[in-house]
Amino acid sequence: MALNWTDFIVIAVLVAAGCGLSYAGLWFALRTSGTERQQTTDLQLNAMAAELEALQARVAELGKAPTVAEAPAEMVTVKPAERPEDEEVTPETLVVIAAAVTAFLGKKVRIRSAKLLRPPREVANSWAQQGRILIHASHSPRLKG
Repeated sequence: MALNWTDFIVIAVLVAAGCGLSYAGLWFALRTSGTERQQTTDLQLNAMAAELEALQARVAELGKAPTVAEAPAEMVTVKPAERPEDEEVTPETLVVIAAAVTAFLGKKVRIRSAKLLRPPREVANSWAQQGRILIHASHSPRLKG
């Protein structure tokens, strides 16, 4: 069976029409899907913006740390300092620490004692530190080949 030019033209027109209809249908589906996703994203963005505003308000509320005069007596308990005056923990520092821990845990805390730690160089001399390094290095797993 031989194809005429008219048959060839009819087939080409049908193929072109099918491609055009497929393109239009896919374009419409993509457009509606994009619109739905955009609406969903806008809703999520608005919800996150509201949550962010609430969190910023909460941070601003917690940022208003009470001064030492306003702090409850149970909140600040300072042990007598055994160090010189320039190294003791100030009551203001204790209030800030208590406010930070309260904000983190979500409930009121009371600091019973606090002390400044000495730097590691003051705690141990270099010989003891080198010995610890050697002991720790000896416990590391070795690769066996």
